[in-house]
Amino acid sequence: MHHDLSRWSHSHDYATAGQRQAERRTHWVIALTLAAMAIELIAGWLTGSMALLADGWHMGSHAAALGIAAYAYAFARRRGSDPRFTFGTGKVSSLAGYSSALLLAAGALWMAVESISRLVDPVEIHYEEAIAVAAFGLVVNLASAWLLGHHGHSHDHSHGHGHGHDAEGRASVTGRLQDHNLKAAYLHVLADALTSVLALAALGLALAYGWSFLDPLMGIAGALLIGRWAFGLARESAQVLLDAGDHDQITEAIRQALESDSDTEIADLHIWRIAPAGRACIVSLVTHQPNPPEHYRQRLARVPGLVHVTVEVNQCRQAACRAANDTQPRPA
Repeated sequence: MHHDLSRWSHSHDYATAGQRQAERRTHWVIALTLAAMAIELIAGWLTGSMALLADGWHMGSHAAALGIAAYAYAFARRRGSDPRFTFGTGKVSSLAGYSSALLLAAGALWMAVESISRLVDPVEIHYEEAIAVAAFGLVVNLASAWLLGHHGHSHDHSHGHGHGHDAEGRASVTGRLQDHNLKAAYLHVLADALTSVLALAALGLALAYGWSFLDPLMGIAGALLIGRWAFGLARESAQVLLDAGDHDQITEAIRQALESDSDTEIADLHIWRIAPAGRACIVSLVTHQPNPPEHYRQRLARVPGLVHVTVEVNQCRQAACRAANDTQPRPA
């Protein structure tokens, strides 16, 4: 006998309209970066400027780093319905973000080493040429940062069977969309913009007052700040990859939804993030008068951010089980 299971089954593709928009904007930024690279390489070759050639190849490495973000979006989109991924491909964003954080940290380390080397053994700087290159790079990176930071307000109403969501598909009790892939791409261009700003300040003061030592000092300061950004991004994305994180607010919302009557107690609760816009939840309940699992899932539908919910209902046959549970510490 065959049953229609469509009512109970659901897709594990949790991509939102915001992520699809971020993928398009990442492609635009890569195209802008490659165009800037071509301009600098051609201009450097025609004028013999090593500064232009060096920054052109730097733009190329920048485009390669952004390519990780673009590939991650494409992979998650194409494999979103692949049954081999138990909870979908939502964590690809955090994996890409973690990888990009390591590249960002490596870049910061290189900046620090190079700056210290130039502080110990100064090199000749062609100030006018270097200022022009830094200004051009700043314009490109500010445009890229605007493209990646200007997300718009697209509305995405996709959701699972009876799961809570918000109007933008970016549901979470904390109101945060943790797209580490987008954050990594944004930090890459922001780091380049910061480098250009510091370079312009240092080069301008060195040209005006002869303070050539400011250039490597600004490089060290920029490396420290970029390294801090990289560490923060790596820590955030690693928490998602390890199923860790701060779930206190959504845990309290789940308890309020399920324990609103005096007969239901949560015995075991597991919450973890499976997509930038949502979490999964496995909850084990103890009650004297059990209802069907659908009853409890309907209660959880009011909790934003839950895109995959599994409910286990256990009947308590002891009169004092509730009082006994109250003496035990609640699981995290």
